[in-house]
Amino acid sequence: MDCLRKEPADKLLQIPSGVVQAFPGLRVAPLNSVLAQGMNQKKKHEIQALAGVIDSIARRVGSHKIVDVGSGQGYLAQVLSFEHELSVIAIDASSHHGSITDARAKRIEKYYAAKKCKSRSGFCIPKTVTCRVLSPAMLKDISSSLRQVDEMENPTIFRDNTDSKPLAGDLASECPYSSKADDKSTMVLAGLHACGDLSVTMLRTFMECDEVKAVISIGCCYNLLSEEGIKEGDCQFGFPVSRGAKSANLQLGKNARDLACQSAERWRGLGEAAGLHNFELHTFRAAFQMVLFQCYPEIITRSPAIGRQGKAFRRQHHRRILECNADMAQTFSQNCCSTYAKDALLNEHSSYPKSANKEANSADRYSMFVKFCKSGLGRLGLCVPQDIEFSRLWEEAEEFSGLVGPYWTLRAALGPVLETILLLDRLLFLQEQGNVLIQTVLLPIFDPVLSPRNVALIAEKF
Repeated sequence: MDCLRKEPADKLLQIPSGVVQAFPGLRVAPLNSVLAQGMNQKKKHEIQALAGVIDSIARRVGSHKIVDVGSGQGYLAQVLSFEHELSVIAIDASSHHGSITDARAKRIEKYYAAKKCKSRSGFCIPKTVTCRVLSPAMLKDISSSLRQVDEMENPTIFRDNTDSKPLAGDLASECPYSSKADDKSTMVLAGLHACGDLSVTMLRTFMECDEVKAVISIGCCYNLLSEEGIKEGDCQFGFPVSRGAKSANLQLGKNARDLACQSAERWRGLGEAAGLHNFELHTFRAAFQMVLFQCYPEIITRSPAIGRQGKAFRRQHHRRILECNADMAQTFSQNCCSTYAKDALLNEHSSYPKSANKEANSADRYSMFVKFCKSGLGRLGLCVPQDIEFSRLWEEAEEFSGLVGPYWTLRAALGPVLETILLLDRLLFLQEQGNVLIQTVLLPIFDPVLSPRNVALIAEKF
């Protein structure tokens, strides 16, 4: 029996209806505990959905080779290899990621070998490459070289594509891909949240390399894109890439590209307490800018990034709430022997002046602000100045903290608009290539609440 259960996609995870319609017969592989090790819910959702779409595209264009660009720890590459039986080259700039990918693949290989799936046509572990891809020529050379090595090691790997069906709607083709024979010289480029310019490099490689028959790109980190007219140097920029956007002299700038990374869907799904706490963290970051301006003004010009401190502070905040609730519960259980006693204790707490509660909350926020600043300075490799007055800076910032929520909400609302501009620029770039018959589509393939960067740019040559 084939180890890949061909179950309906919507029975395994929630996939947008547009994906199921665009890819009839979409096969989504269930993730066993070995393959899913190390993945959170978001990653599982992304890997299952994207692997199924890549498998459908590979069968459609008759290609068995997948090049996973920006492969990270190899989650996607391994699902494509072991569950979808595709030959995968995993490219990432981090040697640490490459080592993790190899180690995981060996563990997974032992698991599948023990399962003794004799009917499988044979799986092979992904080949890992540590390289910073700087140009389409570099990506093309790496892929071609490893393809030749793989052909010598696995000369008889073919796939049955008789169950393949053409895409619906804009991606429908007059030539059904079931009539195409697998060509070992062809490949499909895939990138799950390929960072910054890497997604654009994939598109250029797709256009310049005849062997690349399809590309599926889900972009990320738009703030790291190089932009024409802003970044100096003789290079191919990440934005704009289309002739249409260039002719319109379209520019965004770093702030706008930062906003394109915002997720309106996630903000909509937050509860009141979590939303207010997020606004509080943004207040800390704004006040921290005042600390830098006063103590390290030369750092401001470098647009310093202190990383994601929000998760750690959210965990601390949640832990304090749990501890507070636990203490209250213990107090009730120890001191309240009757309903009358409970009511008396509740009345006692409710009689506290509201001003006292407000002062306690303000002191707690100030304490968190000081921790935030010290952590931020540490991440920048800076010392905490002895003469800094955190209390004075916090008093100045706290006065305007009520404006942070409305301001950030307006910013977040612009995020989808700016991301759409970036995605349409890439789509137009492909559509402008008149010398090759290409079909392209922008398709949301993830749940936007789980994975905000959920739109895939899919292009195929015919």
